[in-house]
Amino acid sequence: MSARQKRVLISVTDKTGIVEFADQLIKSGYEIISTGGTAKKLKQCEIPVREVEDITGYPEILDGRVKTLHPKVFGALLAIRDNARHVKDMHTHDIEPIDMVVVNLYPFEKVVTETVLDEKELLEYIDIGGVTLLRAAGKNFHDVAIVCDPGDYPQILHELSENDGVVRVKTKRRLAAKAFAHTARYDAVISSYFRERDKEKTPDIFPQEMTIGLKKVQSLRYGENPHQKAALYQETGARSVNWGIVTAKKLQGKELSYNNSLDLDSAWNLVSEFHQTAAVIVKHNTPCGVALSDRPAEAFRLAMACDPMSAFGGIVAFNKEVDGQAAEEMIKIFLECVIAPGYRPEAMDVFRKKENLRVLQLPEFITTAAKEFDVKRVSGGLLVQEKDYGRSTDLKGVTKKSPSPEEMASLEFAWRVVKHVKSNAIVLARGLQTVGLGAGQMSRVDALRVAWMKLQQQQPLILGSQRPLVLASDAFFPFRDCVDEASKMGIAAIIQPGGSVRDEDSIRAANEYGMSMVFTGMRHFRH
Repeated sequence: MSARQKRVLISVTDKTGIVEFADQLIKSGYEIISTGGTAKKLKQCEIPVREVEDITGYPEILDGRVKTLHPKVFGALLAIRDNARHVKDMHTHDIEPIDMVVVNLYPFEKVVTETVLDEKELLEYIDIGGVTLLRAAGKNFHDVAIVCDPGDYPQILHELSENDGVVRVKTKRRLAAKAFAHTARYDAVISSYFRERDKEKTPDIFPQEMTIGLKKVQSLRYGENPHQKAALYQETGARSVNWGIVTAKKLQGKELSYNNSLDLDSAWNLVSEFHQTAAVIVKHNTPCGVALSDRPAEAFRLAMACDPMSAFGGIVAFNKEVDGQAAEEMIKIFLECVIAPGYRPEAMDVFRKKENLRVLQLPEFITTAAKEFDVKRVSGGLLVQEKDYGRSTDLKGVTKKSPSPEEMASLEFAWRVVKHVKSNAIVLARGLQTVGLGAGQMSRVDALRVAWMKLQQQQPLILGSQRPLVLASDAFFPFRDCVDEASKMGIAAIIQPGGSVRDEDSIRAANEYGMSMVFTGMRHFRH
């Protein structure tokens, strides 16, 4: 067998660099076998090619659905070269070995995310033969080299030239791992498509088996700490390819870290809650200031005033285009990142004065239509849940006093913010501006005290406000102590889910203090 000429099967959808690669393989002593469009491309470039049908004796059939699925192809890939029985079978059935497979797959993901096709058309972009070729070659990697990424062409050619036309087993094992990962992600894309279509029809939205396909976007400088390595991956899905923080375009600044990415995602999710011009400042994955206004600069100034000390080194998100005035406000302090749907030219001129400031652009906001799963790792597995896109639509007043229109607007604003604050969470607000946030406390009353402490540290801009002070709690009050504390702080109105066995105690306390209280009927824990 070893005396036979080496052979390579090439069948690629992405033809980047394939002509040059094939030409060098010919020079390294390989005979090329190919199919369909790939064979046509190589022949046009005067690369000698044998058609697969010349090997199998069968033409392509079923509109190209069947090309390589034949024993003379898969026997040539799966035969173990030093197994006497395999060698005998190959000789009996006139099968010549194939030593390398160069395959990449029909672009199902690209088609499903970038085009609108009916399902019959879309199904034609599910690759069968290519996936099977990669799996067969991967199973027999000791004898067959698998190349599924054009980015590997230079290394393969270098190794052939340095190793007498042979790819090392160590390299073939690495390429096999890459091929299996590639086909697994490819199948995950297809599975995601069918899952998304069936989600509304299936009572149990969590399948018995779930695949999550990931594709590396970039290496990160480090993880949560400098001694941890990290990378950013994009999740497979049937939605727009421009979806989510992972596709944000960096316009300037240093490379992102792991923590930057987490904070950017938190800020972007929160700023997506609002239609009016909003500014959000996040520090350590928790908002430290949120405000709405008519102009980005004013929204940022109000958000900053909530906790200017914590805002240092933070992440800022806007839901509207950033102008020069807002940029001038931001460069007054040290910030890690800014993200917005767009920037005025004068804003970018200002940001260039801070060359390390990461400026990111992302036009597409987080919406309830995304229907993403929220996935968290635990030892030995994953927890999977629906993302919290919940919006309370049936607010219920439970006290003798009802909130004024101004208080209600402020309560609804604070309720949208508290959903994005680590539990236990309390948000204090005046108007459409947070003035104190208590996050991640083991006791709810302690979360209130932290929020009040933050309020006491603020600038006169907030302390002098005559607007009513309101409170939002992400979960119910187990005791009346939070209401008792709130009364000492001058809080006029409270919004909370309700649902405690002691709700009546809290309502009674609010009535005693002349406060209004609204129940949402929906909890927003964030762990």
